[in-house]
Amino acid sequence: MLTDVHCHPLDIFDFFPGAEEERRSLGLICAASSTTKEQFLYHEGLARKAKEEGAAPILPCFAIHPQMPAAGRWNRALGRDLPELPESLAKEGRISAIGEAGFDLYNDEFRATERLQDEIFAVHLEIALQYDLPMVLHVRRAMHKVFACTASLKKLPAVIFHSWPGTAGEGAALLRRGVNAYFSFGAVITLNHKEAIRCCANFPAERLLTETDAPYQPLRGAAFSRWADLPVILNTAALLRKEAGQPGSDAVELERIVERNFRKIFGL
Repeated sequence: MLTDVHCHPLDIFDFFPGAEEERRSLGLICAASSTTKEQFLYHEGLARKAKEEGAAPILPCFAIHPQMPAAGRWNRALGRDLPELPESLAKEGRISAIGEAGFDLYNDEFRATERLQDEIFAVHLEIALQYDLPMVLHVRRAMHKVFACTASLKKLPAVIFHSWPGTAGEGAALLRRGVNAYFSFGAVITLNHKEAIRCCANFPAERLLTETDAPYQPLRGAAFSRWADLPVILNTAALLRKEAGQPGSDAVELERIVERNFRKIFGL
């Protein structure tokens, strides 16, 4: 069964109104990241309908995205209310993970909000620890911040790195430090990103996940990403692992391994 550990169904709908029908036709399980109440309620509604109709499940997740302060969608006053929504959702058992949370220091605009990103992440991490939830992390040019948190991160049931941004050495170091880390790969491995390719080819198969980040990580030449991209991503990952002489070099086998990893994380 195909699995997508990181996507944005409400945003996909804006590009492709038939997205949910496509997901169901593929029998695809996904974890849907929400950064606003509107997104969360839409994803929760999709999840409820899928369950009622016996379709492949959607797992709603929630966090304040680290780019939100720089995007002008955040301020200090609103920040005082930060714990209320994610903590209430966690307490009520309405989310499957805290995510996507993390750090983004990609450019000057994002770096200017670093202190606020730190505060937001600390709140999210505390909620994940309190309610024993996995975290889905967005990290750009900020792996040093992740390593500074490993003492806490290793207490979580799982830490999922959306579109793994690090090196092979950094991934191995996280595992050595006791973090139950999983590394997710999407269209980037089809786009000649050398370090992502190296990591996907050589990481232990039991640590791999797949994603679309739909609609935000398209295959070459596409206007947006969609769930139908996942077979291409899986086939690419399997080929990379075959060339590296690694287990999980058959696409069907790798799909089963990734599904097992996904189900283990979310208790399915």
